[in-house]
Amino acid sequence: MGSLSLFTIIIIAANALISYKGFNDYGFFERYKFNVGGIKRGEQFRMFSSGFLHADMQHLLFNMLTLYFFADRVIYFLGEVNFLIVYIGSLGLGSLLSYYFHQKEYQYSAVGASGAVMGILYSAILIDPMMQIYGFIPGFVFGIGYLLYSIYGMKNRVGNIGHDAHFGGAVGGYVITLIVKPSLFETDLLMVGLLAIPIVVLFVMHKLGKI
Repeated sequence: MGSLSLFTIIIIAANALISYKGFNDYGFFERYKFNVGGIKRGEQFRMFSSGFLHADMQHLLFNMLTLYFFADRVIYFLGEVNFLIVYIGSLGLGSLLSYYFHQKEYQYSAVGASGAVMGILYSAILIDPMMQIYGFIPGFVFGIGYLLYSIYGMKNRVGNIGHDAHFGGAVGGYVITLIVKPSLFETDLLMVGLLAIPIVVLFVMHKLGKI
């Protein structure tokens, strides 16, 4: 894929400009990053503003390149307005899940558009589950595998990565896509079910106190 709509350009530009500001202004970065203590003080805006900040240029480029390659597929099938709803909704749900799992850790902080971008990626996979990722991996295999790895990462605190935000973002992409395109239940019910497997696994593990 790889074509750019105006909506995609605006999102990439906003991420680039706000992230650049954060790279060079520590006070700005601290004010708008995701931080549990700040959110508990009533600064809920951090749950969205943090999605436009990045830790460094590599972090920013990785997220924006991923968005670049998958955004047009979602826009083609869902339209630009629904694409924006998926993006913002996935960002919000990613932050909510991250807050839920870290709400007792007042110092916990995070930044990045990964939740929103993962929502777009999972939406694209739901729309076209046989799409090729890395040239040979079927989209649905990649999506399921990535979310199962995210559960592992959440449980074992693997790396300095917001696995819960990634997972929440993917759930946002999955749910919102089905809301705006319910015909997928009729045309590809098997894939709708398969892509729900990691979500069910997380729910069960949480109920059992395993995560």
